[in-house]
Amino acid sequence: MKAVPASLTLPLRQLDDPAFLSPLLKALALALLCFGGLAWLADWGVATLAGGTGWLATLAGLLGGLLVLVSALWLFVPVLLALTGLFLDAVAEAVERRFYPALPPALGASLAAQVAAGLALSVKLLLLSLITLPLALLLPPLGVVLYWAVASVSLGYGLFEAVAQRRMGVAESRALRRRRRVEVLAIGGALAALAAVPFANLLVPVLGTAAMTHLLHRK
Repeated sequence: MKAVPASLTLPLRQLDDPAFLSPLLKALALALLCFGGLAWLADWGVATLAGGTGWLATLAGLLGGLLVLVSALWLFVPVLLALTGLFLDAVAEAVERRFYPALPPALGASLAAQVAAGLALSVKLLLLSLITLPLALLLPPLGVVLYWAVASVSLGYGLFEAVAQRRMGVAESRALRRRRRVEVLAIGGALAALAAVPFANLLVPVLGTAAMTHLLHRK
């Protein structure tokens, strides 16, 4: 666990790095698209379910729109994880160039293997999110804990394996993740908490990739 505090704090010292700027702008653009799509879905849900008249139709429409909003927020982390590939290389390279300049070139798993492994993990975590969503809707207090737990696993496992696969094979990255499970989940938990904060969650792909890069290279 000694590597966790440094892995979480060192990325904050690099936020002014020009190499971080492009990924941050991409995150902002994606967020605007997602929020625009979310607003459209919510409006469509309200209009569809409130097609009748009277207070029951109005209530149904409001509940439908709320359901769309909650579902979209619940699935935010798995979708974010699936898009991490847009940010990964530039951020990891910037971290290694500044803090670990003696490292050899990154020659890990093939791009096809990395994409396949990332998609497989994203699908599994998306299914887990969908399975736990009804329970979260029925028991909101439990839903908060479930969201944090699912997001912690999603971000921890997904980001660490993606970063590790730049320098090793898929099987080796998973074995290393299992050996360092506690540290990976500790950082995943911190990122999951950040992912629940509006606008601050835009930093998760960049900070998460940087944090896992530090964890990979620290004992």
